[in-house]
Amino acid sequence: MFESGMIIQNRYEIIERVGSGGMSVVYKAKCHVLNRYVAMKVLKPEFADDTSFVNKFRIEAQSAAGLSHPNIVNVFDVGEENGFYYIVMELVEGITLKEYIQQNGRLPYQTALDFIIQIASGIEVAHEHHTIHRDIKPQNIIVSKNGTLKVTDFGIAKAATSNTVASSAMGSVHYISPEQARGGYSDERSDIYSLGITLYEMLTGRVPFEGENNVTVALMHIQSEIIPPREYYPDIPVSLEKIVLKATQKKPERRYLTTNAMLSDLRKVAMDPNAEVGVLGTVMTDSSPTIQISDEELAAIKNAAPVQTGISMFPVQNNHAEIDEANAALESLYDEEDYDEYEEEFLEDEEDEKPRADVDLKTEKILTISAIAVTVLIALILIIGIFSVAGVFKKKPTTEETPTTEAKVLKMIDVVGLTEEEAIKALKEAEIGYEIERAYDTSFKEGIVMSQDILEGTELKEGDKVKIIISKGAEMIEVPNVVGKSLEEATALLKAAGFEVEADEEYDEEVEKNLIISQEPNGESEAAKGSTVKVVVSKGEEVKVAVVPDLKKKTVTEAEQALSDVNLKLGNVSQEYSETVKEGQVISQSIASGTEVKEETAIDITISKGKKPTEAKTVTYTATFSGNITNSSYSFEEGERVKVTLTLRVGDASYSLIDDYFDEGGFPISIASYVSSKEGLPSKEASLLYSVRDEAGNDITGNFSSTGQATLKKVEQ
Repeated sequence: MFESGMIIQNRYEIIERVGSGGMSVVYKAKCHVLNRYVAMKVLKPEFADDTSFVNKFRIEAQSAAGLSHPNIVNVFDVGEENGFYYIVMELVEGITLKEYIQQNGRLPYQTALDFIIQIASGIEVAHEHHTIHRDIKPQNIIVSKNGTLKVTDFGIAKAATSNTVASSAMGSVHYISPEQARGGYSDERSDIYSLGITLYEMLTGRVPFEGENNVTVALMHIQSEIIPPREYYPDIPVSLEKIVLKATQKKPERRYLTTNAMLSDLRKVAMDPNAEVGVLGTVMTDSSPTIQISDEELAAIKNAAPVQTGISMFPVQNNHAEIDEANAALESLYDEEDYDEYEEEFLEDEEDEKPRADVDLKTEKILTISAIAVTVLIALILIIGIFSVAGVFKKKPTTEETPTTEAKVLKMIDVVGLTEEEAIKALKEAEIGYEIERAYDTSFKEGIVMSQDILEGTELKEGDKVKIIISKGAEMIEVPNVVGKSLEEATALLKAAGFEVEADEEYDEEVEKNLIISQEPNGESEAAKGSTVKVVVSKGEEVKVAVVPDLKKKTVTEAEQALSDVNLKLGNVSQEYSETVKEGQVISQSIASGTEVKEETAIDITISKGKKPTEAKTVTYTATFSGNITNSSYSFEEGERVKVTLTLRVGDASYSLIDDYFDEGGFPISIASYVSSKEGLPSKEASLLYSVRDEAGNDITGNFSSTGQATLKKVEQ
């Protein structure tokens, strides 16, 4: 398999192995393209040559890749490396819901309610995209560190338009629906059944059915009634129990027909634990008959091996020989062809369906008796109401029965700032009715009362209820990736997504000026809505500057040293007579002192020749030039030019002859044709000095050679 440090597709670096499932191994990896950590699920080698398993593995990626929701683990990529098939998905830091329940025991109903709403919200999106999970269980739900639940492992999901599912692909047996256990048709309502079992486990800390092996448990899903959660824990709200019982009905048509309908009831309970929800549907003709098992068949099933199926991001052992044996035992309980014909007949015309011998008579009898009891109760209520209006049941007051007490006056208390549990307790003690709403807020921690719609001290009438708003904490949303964008574009994107922006600047040699170098939080991570995203903007390459020193009245040597001390260079040196500056000292400089310039800038100076002589005759020299400057070894880049400087040094005086840029075709440079002559030279001792620098200012003279020379001729005036 993969090892730590391996690079997959020149993009994903394997960090470590984090888990193993029945058909796959999961690794933590780093994506170096988007600079983020991901989870890589890799198909085990023993399945890579099996076309069926490879197709199932690909189906998982295709099913999940089209789903985008905060409560679903995102799939980013799918591929193959040296015969290993892999899926790249979002890395969620946290534990499974199963581990969470094992660590915390049964959950408070408020927590279970919040969790199941998140899970159902993710599954609802999957159903809207015609994808059925078929393996919903706490092991496939991750509780992240920030409290968000994410559904993962659409390992046996397939398009909802499919008509059948092989029995070998059924979900985990403790959460499997009756129709999946029979190997028959399954749809969104099969997921709803598994959601109900998951909620049952959160509320009670246990699954409803346990048996000697998985086949026995599967049969219990088909035949046995679930013990209502309140028989274990009476503190569970009746409304929540009703939702569990409706979601886990044996017959699919008696469950919630859609996840949206189940979510609607769950949200009603979140608002009011006493809400009327979970009303069971009308009794219909049997479209999913209960299988009657003989003692002989039951004995055969009990001897079958345990069943475990599905792919998981967390360690789960799987034995395909045992699966085949267990599935064979289940399939022996019914004739699949007969069952499909029965189901098709029911779907075409359920009104023509005749009662079957295996109808659940006990359930029918209970419902009949219940209907009669409800009818009698409604009749009694109507009779009492009529007589009450007519005054039949009014007791006439006597002189001895004068009222002596007044109705109790209730005043509103202040619960803002309390936790939800504290507020509810205080309101109950004050005998004040209440309604609960929840909203995101960055000012209050999750679970704290943010506001109440009746002020403290207000007198309450009978039946008045206070509405309290409970904080859901900061809403977490995805941060756009703005690295490489301009500050204006990044600001617009971040503010449109709901964030504030704080910008800082840094020099950067690689990132163009005014573009974003980095951001915190990183792009595609999650952060609180309304929080601030810090971005760093490039100032481009740092340009170092120096302050030009005052060179006046310095000698050439002193001036050159002063310039070198501040990373500047001595440029051309010229001479002229001066009545005020001593001979050999600087009269002027090309750039005034105190000016800021780029480091390595050349500063020209003029040196005093002293006072102008009064003699009638002066002796000067004229120089004539010959030779050339040749490129010996320098390799030019396309379009590159170099700067060539040719200076005539006569005594202490220097004269610039060439100070220009040349490309590769400009060499060799003919000194004789470029410079004709130089007149009025003060000395017969002269030398030619040349230098070559690239466009960055680097000295590359060593790559060039010169044969240039100056011939001097004396001139008297």
